[in-house]
Amino acid sequence: MRDDFAVFILTHGRPDKVVTYKTLRRQNYTGQIYLLVDNEDKTVDQYREAYGDEVIVFDKLAVSKTFDTGDNFQERRTVVYARNACFEIARNLGLRYFLELDDDYTHFAYKFRSDLTYYERKCWRLDDLFEAMLDYFISIPAVTIAMAQNGDFIGGGDSGFGDKLMLRRKCMNSFFCDVERPFKFVGRINEDVNTYVLQGLRGDLFLTVPNVSLAQKTTQTNSGGMSDVYLDSGTYLKSFYTVMFAPSCAKVGEMGDKHKRIHHRISWNNAVPKILSEEWRAN
Repeated sequence: MRDDFAVFILTHGRPDKVVTYKTLRRQNYTGQIYLLVDNEDKTVDQYREAYGDEVIVFDKLAVSKTFDTGDNFQERRTVVYARNACFEIARNLGLRYFLELDDDYTHFAYKFRSDLTYYERKCWRLDDLFEAMLDYFISIPAVTIAMAQNGDFIGGGDSGFGDKLMLRRKCMNSFFCDVERPFKFVGRINEDVNTYVLQGLRGDLFLTVPNVSLAQKTTQTNSGGMSDVYLDSGTYLKSFYTVMFAPSCAKVGEMGDKHKRIHHRISWNNAVPKILSEEWRAN
């Protein structure tokens, strides 16, 4: 794996449950890994005991002053602070590229056969996968790119992601980044959606590559991290952050079949610029 790249695992309050670390090594990622922990985490010493020099501690309060949280709460139990700390940490480590991951991923997988039909198969050569994703990212003008999430493929080949192999303008959960293409996540909660919608409105390119996906533990079943915040406020409050940042294209609505919940909805026709075909050029 190239030496100017590292994986950053963003974690808080669960030094004995960093599932992603084990998954990366099990699926044969051999490159650098750093665990980003904030200085308000009471379990910092346990992280250091378990992972040694791979633990990096950042000043959460200092980072909170560098971006718009979207509210005036004093609550800081969310991942957005770690996300925004990554660029400076990467520069200090002498890295050019990094991949942000949460701490609860159980596996990474390919999602399509060579004939482009839907089929999941776990990847056992993560070095090659990450190199390929990075090569693609470097070759295009995107601000960041992400892997799909397993939830995107509910319904398998009949799902919105599974029936067609195409890039999507969303970008969540995992982020391939370049220190020369910096950006800020915004909003204390729902920071990934807030950011790809707001930046998309401004013309920045955020993309999900559906060829590969990550699987993670169900939200609110893995204690610590963001789970406690979601249990406190649910998805109702979470979804409204995106409406505040982008009211012209974001709203809330019901999601689910029998067990419905509030979730954000994005109108992409109102959210991002379009490229018109040359046939419509004025003479």
